[in-house]
Amino acid sequence: MWAYERVFYQIYPLGFCGAPFENDGVEAHRILQVTDWIPHLIKLGVGAVYFGPVFESDTHGYNTRDYRKIDVRLGNNADFRQVVDQLHAAGIRVVIDGVFNHVGRGFFGFQDVLRNRENSPYKDWFNINFGGDSPCGDGLWYEGWEGNYDLVRLNLRNPAVTDYLLGCVKQWIEEFDIDGLRLDVAYLLDPEFIRRLRRETSAWKEDFFLVGEMIGGDYRQIMGDDLCHSATNYECYKGLYSSFNSMNMFEIMHSLLRQYGSEPWCLYRGRHLLNFADNHDVSRFASILTNPEQLKPAYTLLFGMPGIPIIYYGSEWGVKADKSQGDPALRPHFERPEWNDLTDHIAGCAKAFSGSRALQYGSIEQRLLTNRQLIFDRRTEDGDRVLVAVNACGEEYHAHFDAQAGRARDLITGTVVDFGGGLVMPPYASWLLQPF
Repeated sequence: MWAYERVFYQIYPLGFCGAPFENDGVEAHRILQVTDWIPHLIKLGVGAVYFGPVFESDTHGYNTRDYRKIDVRLGNNADFRQVVDQLHAAGIRVVIDGVFNHVGRGFFGFQDVLRNRENSPYKDWFNINFGGDSPCGDGLWYEGWEGNYDLVRLNLRNPAVTDYLLGCVKQWIEEFDIDGLRLDVAYLLDPEFIRRLRRETSAWKEDFFLVGEMIGGDYRQIMGDDLCHSATNYECYKGLYSSFNSMNMFEIMHSLLRQYGSEPWCLYRGRHLLNFADNHDVSRFASILTNPEQLKPAYTLLFGMPGIPIIYYGSEWGVKADKSQGDPALRPHFERPEWNDLTDHIAGCAKAFSGSRALQYGSIEQRLLTNRQLIFDRRTEDGDRVLVAVNACGEEYHAHFDAQAGRARDLITGTVVDFGGGLVMPPYASWLLQPF
C-alpha cells in the first residue's frame, strides 16, 4: 500500500487559505494557494497531503452543507481538481476529509425537515423527535454530535443516507481523482458503513486509502482487512510529548511494544497507524514540549516508530499555538512556508523514512531503555535494518547495547557513526542508523 511508504502532510484548508470563519457565500479561489507550496512539500519530502474539510459548510468545515461542492470560500470544483492534478504531477497523493457522522444545520436535508417536519422525505436521515425541542428553538429535537447542535448526526442505519454518501465519494474519485479518505470521528461510525466504504472504494480505485479518526480504545474497532487501513495513533501522540516532558522514555516504549511488539498479545503488529505530533485539534507540538531542545529528537522518534508519519502545516518550522487560544489559533494562515534547522531535520527524517523498508515495514525490538535514552531496532525479514537512537536530555550518555555491528550511516544526515564500543550520545542527539 502506497500510504505505508509516504510521509503525509496535513493542511486545514479554510485556515491555511485565510478564509473567513463564517460562510459569506462569496466565491474566492483561495485553494489555489496550495500550489504555491508544492516546491516546499517536495523539498520537505512529502509524499501525500491530507486536506481537512473542503466541501461547502456553515463555518469550520465539519458542519457540511453540500458534499458535492467545494466551499465557495475556497473556490470551486475546477479549482480543487487543478490542485489535485498539480500535486499528482509532483508525485504527491491526496487524501481528503470524509465527514459522515454529521452535517451542518445548513445541509439541504435538514433544512427540508425544519420546513416540512413529519412530511419531509429526509426525516429519517437524522435522529428526530418531533415532540421535543432543540436549544436552537426548532420545535423539534435532534441528536447533535456530543451535544453540539450545529453538528446534526446522520442516521447511518438508513440505506438512503449511506447510498447518498457513497454516491458523493464516487463523485470525488471521478471528479477530483482523490487517493483516499480520512474518516472524521470514525469511532462513532457504523462498522458496516465502513466495510461498505472499504469494499466499494477499493473497486472504484485500486489502493484507495482509508484512515479513521480514533481518540482512544481499541483501534481494531474501525481498522482491519475489511475496515480502514489505518487509524490515528492518539496513544503514541500522548506518549511522545509526555515521555519527553516527564523524562520517561518508558512510557512511549511501553506503548510501542504494546502496539507492535513480538508478543502474541500485541495489538497492531502488521498494521500502520497514523503517527502525529500535533494536528488541527490539539496544541502545537512546539507549545506542548517544555524544552525546545527536544524537538529534533522527538521528531526523530516520530519518524522512527512503526506507522505512517504526518506533519501538520507550520509545525515543520516550529510554529506555536495553544488549544486554550481557540481552534482558529491552531489553524492559521501563512503567507509563505518557512525553513530553519528544525525543518532541515524533519526533511532529513522524511528522506530516511521514504527510502527505508525497515522504517516502513520493519518489526520493533528494544535495545536500550533508560528514563532519558532509548534505542530500538527496526528490521525486515529480508535483513533491512535501522537503529532508532534518542537522547532526550542535556547530558552526554555512553550507550552500551548489543548492536551486532560497529558502524552505521545516519539516514538523516548521511554521516557515519562508529559504535563498536558503544554509542556516545551527545546532549539531545538522535539518529536513524543503518548498520553496515
